[in-house]
Amino acid sequence: MNDDGTGASRGGTERLLALIGEHRDTVRDALDDEEYALLLARLAALADAASDDTRAVRRALQGVRLALLPLPLDHPVRVALDSVRLVAAPPGPSAVAGARELMARLVIPEPSPGTADGGADGDSAQDQLLRAPALSGDEARARCGDTAPPPELIRLTDAGGGDRYPEFQFGTGDGSPCAVVLEVNRVLLADIDPWGAAAWWLSGNSWLGGTPASLLGRLSDRELVGAATALAEGD
Repeated sequence: MNDDGTGASRGGTERLLALIGEHRDTVRDALDDEEYALLLARLAALADAASDDTRAVRRALQGVRLALLPLPLDHPVRVALDSVRLVAAPPGPSAVAGARELMARLVIPEPSPGTADGGADGDSAQDQLLRAPALSGDEARARCGDTAPPPELIRLTDAGGGDRYPEFQFGTGDGSPCAVVLEVNRVLLADIDPWGAAAWWLSGNSWLGGTPASLLGRLSDRELVGAATALAEGD
């Protein structure tokens, strides 16, 4: 029997959404309020996508996957996220239908006083990403030959409104942006979702066996691009 990958692709999406529903309580417990709110927003975007708009569904699926990255590496949903090889086949209407069904089963948290920006119990996910070594906007511009940094570079904004470019994006030779980082960032749509792209680079990845940023120069460019593509393309 010929298999163009479409069946496996749709099955991957259905499996991931089913696992989120099956483990919804532990997913909620493992994510802080901000991370969980982001996951709900990404699932809602998938549920609202036009099922015949393949590009919109792919992008929404990518957002869901990026929102799941903060889960512990041994969580069943996180394991599935890294271990299921995704393909380029269209995800089909089942992804949208599955997201709509899942949203009806998830707990929508009530806002709690003092937790709007991450709460008093610890830093938010964004705070943690901002703690990574980074360059200022002026420093990034200098590394780019005194021209505006390319949009593919991850640009985060700190609490004071300043630009921060995670340092791993720049090479150790002349310090210019790494070509493979720019390629991966294009796959991850870093210009649209810089926080999600930063989370991918700076979070543990069980498929790659470490944090992608720490594996630059140790894994081949093809492996890094492949891992990002597997996440980003509709399954």
